[in-house]
Amino acid sequence: MTERAEQAQRLHDMGYNCAQAVACAYCDLVGLDAETAYKMAEGFGLGMGMMEVCGALTGAFMLLGMQDSAGTAHPGATKGRTYKTVKGLAAEFREQNGTILCRELKGVTDGTVRRSCAGCIEDACRLLESRLEK
Repeated sequence: MTERAEQAQRLHDMGYNCAQAVACAYCDLVGLDAETAYKMAEGFGLGMGMMEVCGALTGAFMLLGMQDSAGTAHPGATKGRTYKTVKGLAAEFREQNGTILCRELKGVTDGTVRRSCAGCIEDACRLLESRLEK
């Protein structure tokens, strides 16, 4: 596990939700300060508070948007590329874990826990790092 992935785990252990842990561990790489990343990601923990898409993944998605977006100077110019990148990350996560939904990862739907939060954070960090390097 990389140093940043370990940092994300420590943040999660301190009480950050999964999205906050991932977003804050990498925020400086995309020009975002930790306080903003923490606040921005707060509603995305526990699968957006509804056990939908995994919080660790949504934290990674936010960072990819920060990295890839051309911003308000060029509305819409980069969203297609960002969507493709996010879709690819989600597909790899799903391939590894069988799902991207928090409730399914945690076994709420069928009693079978597929991945712990720590494991989801580790996976999201690894997949994110492979894309941030590009």
